[in-house]
Amino acid sequence: MNNTYPKTEKLKSKTTIDLLFSEGKSVSKYPLRLVYVPVDLENDEQIKMGVSVSKKYFKKAVDRNYFKRVLRETYRLNKHLLLENSEKKYGFMFFYQTKDRLSYQEINEKTIHLFQKFVASIKE
Repeated sequence: MNNTYPKTEKLKSKTTIDLLFSEGKSVSKYPLRLVYVPVDLENDEQIKMGVSVSKKYFKKAVDRNYFKRVLRETYRLNKHLLLENSEKKYGFMFFYQTKDRLSYQEINEKTIHLFQKFVASIKE
């Protein structure tokens, strides 16, 4: 399995981001939240993923950037759960929503549970 997070998978389109916040559905596994919406993607991409950490909880950019790096890494290692189980193409936004400073291992476990919860929600 190719465990990369290339530039083509990064969510940068303002229209897709607006669509996520207006029409997107979400699944949560404290303290993570995944907002998703089916989208039409060009080329052969199946996923567009964005990451966000709130300034409300982490005032210093250093702290926000650390958690964004951790979220991107956990996504990179576990994205096969999303790719193998979805036929449609999706845009995702991945949020860290607490001021608690969880360890990398805890965040990774929560990410796996969150992705499994997403897969269960789209199978219904």
